[in-house]
Amino acid sequence: MLTDLPNLLTLSRIVAVPVVVLLVVINTPGTDCAACVIFILAGITDYLDGKLARAWHQNSDLGRMLDPIADKLLVGACLMVLAGLARLPYWTLYPAIIILSREILVSGLREYLATTKVGLPVTRLAKWKTGVQMTAIGFLLAGDSTAGLLHITWLPVDLMGAIMLWIAAALTLVTGWDYLSTGIQHVTRNNQSVGNIVP
Repeated sequence: MLTDLPNLLTLSRIVAVPVVVLLVVINTPGTDCAACVIFILAGITDYLDGKLARAWHQNSDLGRMLDPIADKLLVGACLMVLAGLARLPYWTLYPAIIILSREILVSGLREYLATTKVGLPVTRLAKWKTGVQMTAIGFLLAGDSTAGLLHITWLPVDLMGAIMLWIAAALTLVTGWDYLSTGIQHVTRNNQSVGNIVP
């Protein structure tokens, strides 16, 4: 049900997207810090919604549909607004493009495999990728301006975020290939089965 807490947590992640974008657009040290905090809280809901749904036996088709949508909206919107406002150095545009392309690829793959009643389980490496990716975006949202606000100007926040985004992109390529090869295997098996049935 929509009113189940896990689903409400997922919805809160979707609601957080325009709020984070607006705060980034305002572009002051205070709003950058607030955008980072809200993004972190949204990331925590990504962990909690699935955990609570399993613990409370509240798994639902609605939750399974909304969860990946919320994740992709949050990540995609943050990367695009940072790029649009030139908050991403040009050399970090490439990992951002890799990450967004992989999200589109996996979404299409999951949609196709769903028609064949085949699931695409999340791998441990993919979970690590998500963790590094979310941390990188959090740093990029905060930026050096937040470091100044908190009087920790010695900490290269923007640079750390950019480096972690490259690491996330590398993990993205590996996990993306894993998912793609798994999907191709399922498609090949499915075609062979059809070939054996149809004369």
